[in-house]
Amino acid sequence: MAEMSPLRRRMIEDMTVRNLSPATQRSYLHAVSKFSRFFNRSPDRLDHDDVRTWQVHLVSQGISWASLNQFVAALRFFYGVTLRCPEIPERIVYARQPRRLPIVLSADEVVRFLEAVPSLKNRTALTTAYATGLRVSEVVALKLADIDSGRMVIRVEQGKGRKDRYVMLSAQLLGILRTYWPLARPEHWLFPGREDKPIEPTVLNSACRSACVAAGIDKRVTVHTLRHSFATHLLEAGTDIRIIQVLLGHNNLSTTARYTQVSNAMIAKTTSPLDGLDLMVVPPS
Repeated sequence: MAEMSPLRRRMIEDMTVRNLSPATQRSYLHAVSKFSRFFNRSPDRLDHDDVRTWQVHLVSQGISWASLNQFVAALRFFYGVTLRCPEIPERIVYARQPRRLPIVLSADEVVRFLEAVPSLKNRTALTTAYATGLRVSEVVALKLADIDSGRMVIRVEQGKGRKDRYVMLSAQLLGILRTYWPLARPEHWLFPGREDKPIEPTVLNSACRSACVAAGIDKRVTVHTLRHSFATHLLEAGTDIRIIQVLLGHNNLSTTARYTQVSNAMIAKTTSPLDGLDLMVVPPS
């Protein structure tokens, strides 16, 4: 497009001055060019309403939020820097990443799932993940010395955020670990892998996929699913959400609070405002 060339040159100069990487420059030029072709007009003759129309079109085509935001970044640069229209970029908003509710197993599904894991080590590790709510990286990093049966706690050393914390050691899990130890004979790592290293997280997630098939569970289950299930089941049992926050190692209560959105038991126990009304169901004739 001949009309596009001066703008293209100017945009390239602006991106070069700002030390944008070659990959980013190509991405921005592609986005602005595609935007222009959609309307068959030079992009400097298109306004914010046209941008909105194009965004709606992209969403209707099933574009991912990440790809949509790449286009947004390109247009914000084009209007704000190349065209020097500072009032437009702030009106071209980024798409927010959709927040999906975590997948949670029911108590019955947890039993079926764990019993479908044939390896003793993998089953014990995944049982530990559900019993404690630990992340997969925290489960594989457990050492024998972290199990404190005297205080009935497990020490999580340098978990996410480089923080130590304690989680509960249930009596049933302790019994399982005492059965596991003489059979597996771990020496340092609770769940050892190869070459005196802890078991790899990929091994446990692979075991999850196989167990789902064997148990007939039609859900995508990972080790993190067991963490979600741990938190949701505690919440449904009436555990204070602030205690759950500490057990999970969350910095913000808002992160923990999303489990309230998947707790069916809490939803079912919530009283509707209708229950406080003395309502005549059948209208008078």
